[in-house]
Amino acid sequence: MKRKSPQRGMSAAVSVESRIDHVDVTDETITAHLTDGRVISVPLAWSWRLSDAAPEQRANWQLIGNGRGVHWPDVDEDIGADGMLHGVPAKRPGIVGISKPGPRKHSSRAGTSRTGRGRRTARRN
Repeated sequence: MKRKSPQRGMSAAVSVESRIDHVDVTDETITAHLTDGRVISVPLAWSWRLSDAAPEQRANWQLIGNGRGVHWPDVDEDIGADGMLHGVPAKRPGIVGISKPGPRKHSSRAGTSRTGRGRRTARRN
């Protein structure tokens, strides 16, 4: 019986989880050193909480999820390795103001609803 040998140029897909060993936070960057030797660096501005934090707060971090992420307890920030690899910067929440309702606009189609159908009215005899 003849055995087939694997074809050249083909490779098996291998799932590699990104796990963080340690992080460094400077005034410019957040750098994660992964357990497999890779280094990920993103701008500090990607985390508005860390951007606003004091250097002492940035230095106080702990690994979470067996190295899948980092938590900064002083500023309640969590960043994952996958988020750094594939994510987008965190948006700073906007200030929500109280809006007052304006005057109601009257439709030129009086007696119709938003769907364009007429309103149903009960007939009285």
